[in-house]
Amino acid sequence: MRGRVPVAAGLAAVVLLTPMTGAEADPKPTVAQAKAKLSKLNEQADKLVDRYNAANEKWKKSRQKYLAINEDYKKQNVRVEALRSGLVSMAVSSYQVGEMGSWGGVFYSSNPDAMLSGLATLNHMSAERAGRLREYEGAIKDLKDRRDQSKVVYKEAADVKDELAGEKEKVDKLVREQMKLLRSLGTFNPGNPNSAGVVYTGPASGNALEALQFAYKQVGKPYRYGGTGPGAWDCSGLVQAAWAAAGVRLPRTSYEQWAWGASRRVSLDELQPGDLLWHAGYGHVGIYAGDGKVVHAPQTGDVVKIVSLAEYHAIGAVRP
Repeated sequence: MRGRVPVAAGLAAVVLLTPMTGAEADPKPTVAQAKAKLSKLNEQADKLVDRYNAANEKWKKSRQKYLAINEDYKKQNVRVEALRSGLVSMAVSSYQVGEMGSWGGVFYSSNPDAMLSGLATLNHMSAERAGRLREYEGAIKDLKDRRDQSKVVYKEAADVKDELAGEKEKVDKLVREQMKLLRSLGTFNPGNPNSAGVVYTGPASGNALEALQFAYKQVGKPYRYGGTGPGAWDCSGLVQAAWAAAGVRLPRTSYEQWAWGASRRVSLDELQPGDLLWHAGYGHVGIYAGDGKVVHAPQTGDVVKIVSLAEYHAIGAVRP
């Protein structure tokens, strides 16, 4: 019996030394599991994309506000320079007749704060000169206010830009997950940015007809978050552009569009062509086309398409 290994010990050695097979490794997800995960990712993406779009709109408005104030600041600066030039000429004349006193040097500073401080020390001059000086002092105060306001608004715009970058990073990460799953399922559709779409032949009329004709021409173009055309769209970007073509101005994001329609809600059993339809917690919007059809821009890896109302799973509707 010498030299033999006990049976129990031999089995333990086999277990320890045998490499793990595929059965013990993390199993590859089934198609059903991958689709379920993709569905959850799509719901998350709708919310994140809407937040990204909201941050992007906020950034645009902040930047426009800053540019407008900065432009006003530049115009005020030109006015101040013109007034200063006139007062310098007056100071030279006063000097020539011995009336210069202490006020000539005030107008050679380019700092609004320093100029205001210097102006406060002046207490004697003719009515005409006093009037011009008061006008100049008011212009300097306006200039200082514009400058300070411009700094504040610039800081706000910079903060919003940081917020936008943070939202974009989150969406980009989620999109990469979606793309990976779609490719593993073999269902990734890159779309065609130059697609001519299809012709709308449904029952719509009036401006709803114009909106749907526009939306149908986008069929086949890829979904892209933040997309506002012409070669790619996200859900709310498509809806906004379609109704803009019909003369109706809608907000940019799906949540804003739902809020915009607070007084325009309609029952799902009273739908008319052109009505806006939401699903997935109001993070996704499409357009009812009539005849039980919906046109929308679904999600990453898909294209603008027409689906059945039953497939769309609508939870709310608004009539523009």
